[in-house]
Amino acid sequence: MNESTNQFYLDRQNNTESNARSYPRKFPIAIQQAKGSYLIDVEGNKYLDFLCGAGTLALGHNDSEVNQVMVDMLTQDYPLHTLDLTTPVKDEFVHTLLSLLPEELKDHAKLQFCSPSGTDAVDAAIKLCKTATGRSSIIAFGGGYHGMGHGALALTGNLNAKNQVNGLMPDVHFFPYPYSYRCPFGLGGEAGIDAACAFFERSLKDPESGITKPAAVILEPIQGEGGVIPAPIKFLQTVRRVTKELGIPMIVDEIQCGIGRSGKFFAFEYADIVPDVILVSKAIGGSQPMSVVIYHKDLDAWQPGAHAGTFRGNQLAMAAGTVVMNRVSKPEFLAEVVEKGAMIEQRMNALKKEVSIIGDIRSKGLMLGIEFVDPLGQADHLGSLPPSGVVAAKVQKECFTNRLIMEKGGRYGSVMRCLCALNVSKDEIGLMLDIAEKAIRKVDADVKAHH
Repeated sequence: MNESTNQFYLDRQNNTESNARSYPRKFPIAIQQAKGSYLIDVEGNKYLDFLCGAGTLALGHNDSEVNQVMVDMLTQDYPLHTLDLTTPVKDEFVHTLLSLLPEELKDHAKLQFCSPSGTDAVDAAIKLCKTATGRSSIIAFGGGYHGMGHGALALTGNLNAKNQVNGLMPDVHFFPYPYSYRCPFGLGGEAGIDAACAFFERSLKDPESGITKPAAVILEPIQGEGGVIPAPIKFLQTVRRVTKELGIPMIVDEIQCGIGRSGKFFAFEYADIVPDVILVSKAIGGSQPMSVVIYHKDLDAWQPGAHAGTFRGNQLAMAAGTVVMNRVSKPEFLAEVVEKGAMIEQRMNALKKEVSIIGDIRSKGLMLGIEFVDPLGQADHLGSLPPSGVVAAKVQKECFTNRLIMEKGGRYGSVMRCLCALNVSKDEIGLMLDIAEKAIRKVDADVKAHH
C-alpha cells in the first residue's frame, strides 16, 4: 500500500499497538504536520484541532516562542536530563510557578517534580498526604478523573476503566459532586448544591459515618473527563472550610482545568480558596511531558528518596513551560480566554433552543462541554433527558468528516468538549462553530427523521 495514505499507517498501527488505543478509532489519520490550531495528515488534509493534546497545548502546536527556547537549549548543549538536580532553567521555572500561587501559599510552598504524566502527580500527592498525616483513607468525588495509575485510578469515578482491574488502592470513599443537570440528590439548582455541601460536612463530622478521618480530600475544580462540570463556588468553599477545620489536606487537581484554561490561571481561584496541594501537568510543560505537585511545606514530612522518577528533570519542558506561564498568566490573555469562551457558549446556547439533542451546556473560559441527549427518551423528574453517547458520537464523526477534531467525555460519552489552544483566533472559533453547528443540525434532523 502507498505510504502517502492514512490507511497505510493505520494498518501498521493496528498490527503493532495495543487494543487499549483510543483516539485513532475516532480520528483515523496519520499526522504529518501541526501548527497553531491546525493538523495536516499524510494525505494533505487540514484539520482544525480543538483537542490539542487533551488540553496540553495551551499555545497550540509548535508555537514559535516555545519552540525557540527549546531549539536554543538543543543547540547550546544545555543538560536535557538532570534527574532532580537543579539548573538555572529549573530555577527560573520554579520561581515563575511560585510567583503565580495565591499570596498565602507562595511563601510556604514546596514543589515535587514527578514522572511526566499527571497520574504520577496524583500518586505522589496521595503518598505525601498519607505520610504527613499518618492516615489512610482518601475522599474523592463521583465523576472525578485523576489518571490511570493504580492509585490514581482508585480515585477516579469512571467505572469502565476500573471494572476489569481488581485490587485497586483500598479505603477510597466517593462523595457526590454537584451537577445540576443530573443532580446526584435529584434536587438540582441551589438545593442540590446545598445538599452536596451539607452531606460532605455532616459526613466528615459524624462519629457514626463509617469513614475514618481521611489523609486527604481530592477534587477537580472543574471536572474534565466527567463532562466539564464546574464546581459551584459555594461547594469549593465548603470543602475548603471543612477540611481546614478538621485538619485534612485538600488536594485540587488542576491537571486539565489549570494553567489558564478556565480564564484564571488556576480554576480554584474562582472560589477564592487556598488549597494545601495543587496538581499540575498537561499545559505546564509547554507541550513537553511534565507533572508537578505544589504543596504547603507543613506537609513536607517525607524522607529523601520517598518519591522519585527518572524523568522528573525534563529541562525542555521547564524552559517551554516558563514561556507558557509568562504568556498565559497575563491578565489581558486570561480576559481573552473568558471572552472567547463566552463567544462559543453564546452561539451554542442559541443553537440549543433550536435543536432537540442538546441537553445542557457548561463552560468556564475555554473549557466547554455540550451534553447531548436522546430527545425521544423519558425525561427525569428534573426535566433532564437521558444522556446519549450515540448522538454525541454521531456529532463527533460529522465534525471530523468536516475536518474538525473534538473529543467526547462525560457520562456514557455524551459530552462534546472544547479543549482548544488558549490563543485560538476568533476566526478559528468562528470556523469551529460553523462546522459544529452544521453537524449538530444534521444529526438533529437525522434523529427526528428516524422517528
